Amino acid sequence: MGTVAIFHQAAEAFVELVARIRDDQWQDEGLGSWSVRSLVGHTTRAILTVETYLSHDEVSPVGLPTAEDYYALIYRDFADPESVAIRGVEAGVWLGEHPVSKIQDALQRASDAIASAPAGRVVSVGGHGIELTQYLRTRIFELVVHSIDIGRAIGQPHGQSPECVTDATSLAARIGARAGSGEEILLALTGRAPLPPGFTVV
Repeated sequence: MGTVAIFHQAAEAFVELVARIRDDQWQDEGLGSWSVRSLVGHTTRAILTVETYLSHDEVSPVGLPTAEDYYALIYRDFADPESVAIRGVEAGVWLGEHPVSKIQDALQRASDAIASAPAGRVVSVGGHGIELTQYLRTRIFELVVHSIDIGRAIGQPHGQSPECVTDATSLAARIGARAGSGEEILLALTGRAPLPPGFTVV
């Protein structure tokens, strides 16, 4: 299954999960300082940014060859926790009274933009060029990880397919290895040693 297909599958599973959130759960604890609404808003940005970046002119050259480079460089330098938290809250408010419809509409626009993009299309993230397919790998990661977060928060199965989870897991391991934690991750995955408390690859 190609990257575009996996992105669509992950996004559609996310929409289906959001549809299972009860009215009385939207203000429940989601993740960290986020409510469920803010967590869903943050996750929706994995769709919204695709549409936004594809609406801009193509850039060159490619400064971020892979999704791993995105997390090693852009995510590290631009993902200020406070700013990310604020954007999540704002996106949650943007969802309004009909979150599922809002997300479905955003996904349709993003899907149309992807379908119209030429092969090798490069988008700009933080002033750095990255091929669309590599950027979509980062969006799959966000959709899968936060679908799991949402599922845990509302007591529902996350609904992400084994293919999507495998893709996200593979990228997570590669991000960690790129950051110098490959040995720790390998030892943990093979049952030889636990990861340190608070360990994260992002």
